[in-house]
Amino acid sequence: MSNKTFIIAKASLGMVSILLMLVFFLGACNRSGTSAIRFASTSDPGVKNAPINNGPPNTTTGPVVSYADIVSRVSPAVITIHSEMRVRAPQQFPFMDDPMFRQFFGDRVPQQMPEQHRIALGSGVIVSTDGYILTNHHVIDGAEQIKVDLNDDRTLDAKVVGTDPPSDLVVLKIDANNLPVLALGDSDRVRVGDVVLAIGNPLGIGQTVTMGIISAKGRQTGLSSGSFEDFLQTDAPINQGNSGGALVSTNSELIGINSQILSPSGGSIGIGFAVPSNMARTVSDTLVKNGKVRRGQLGITVVRANTDAAKELGIKENKGIGVTQVQPGSAADRAGLKKGDAITSFNGVEVKDPNVFRNQVASTAPGSDVTLTVLRDGRELQLRATLGEFTPQPPRDMEQLR
Repeated sequence: MSNKTFIIAKASLGMVSILLMLVFFLGACNRSGTSAIRFASTSDPGVKNAPINNGPPNTTTGPVVSYADIVSRVSPAVITIHSEMRVRAPQQFPFMDDPMFRQFFGDRVPQQMPEQHRIALGSGVIVSTDGYILTNHHVIDGAEQIKVDLNDDRTLDAKVVGTDPPSDLVVLKIDANNLPVLALGDSDRVRVGDVVLAIGNPLGIGQTVTMGIISAKGRQTGLSSGSFEDFLQTDAPINQGNSGGALVSTNSELIGINSQILSPSGGSIGIGFAVPSNMARTVSDTLVKNGKVRRGQLGITVVRANTDAAKELGIKENKGIGVTQVQPGSAADRAGLKKGDAITSFNGVEVKDPNVFRNQVASTAPGSDVTLTVLRDGRELQLRATLGEFTPQPPRDMEQLR
């Protein structure tokens, strides 16, 4: 493994009441309803805390004196999530079930450690007045009980509507109405350098607001299962417990769900990552309708074509993305894609970045017919493929990312 001093850490807070032990996660998914979330929007003046406008970012050159008005407008919709799971203590005397061994102890049976409970703390965002909440999958992963602390001092039980580990998103539902909401903005319009606010409950100290800028777009950390990532990177301080909280624009819109940090110690060093709101909107709507997200798959491995690494792998073209591996029997194999091909467009949209291409394929439904423009030995080909379905793989162990 790498000896990097940095680790990628999911920004949720776990508090374990006993010595560290293996945790068995129970993946429960309670589906509720078939209608889509009615997200708050700027065109709905009746929704509390909807942003003032949906126009382009403010270009005023004067200094901003305070962000207090924005915070007062959006913070009621950012809540705290407590998830509880049972942690079974390791069995110290497994042989006690064997009568041959029990006879040596008589009635003096060694006591096993009692079952313990693990409490995890995270944040979430209310996105509809009737109680739908967006947060990270890892905040509630394996939880048997989930409670939500609202900003009006109520604590309510929450149930899982649907969860999607590859994007690290989950939709929860609480039994409440007329709730304050945070409207989802268009994360594609966000620019590097835009000012943003991160709101959540870091380290359990209570709701906290930090400020920074968008440092980069389209980041990929490889931590989420499946790597369907398109993170917004920010230097707004994010710490453990901020997971699932809001990354907010100065237009009072939700542009990201805070998810991960890069840190040598687990504390903020100004490199944080948020799931963009457009991905969150698509995944959330699908989870509410179907309880799960289905993704298309071609069955190839790709790299940027105009790199030395691509040349070393035998890719001769300088445009698009190069195919380094084709899975036998996959959609790509059936379509005639070959190692060394360069894909320059997907359904007529130019392809330049492997991660963007991966998300384009994943966001297309399995069974869909797609058209690929391919360069092979200097010739341009049009190939048709029928997408297969992506099967999530187990998430990586955090320790492997040290």
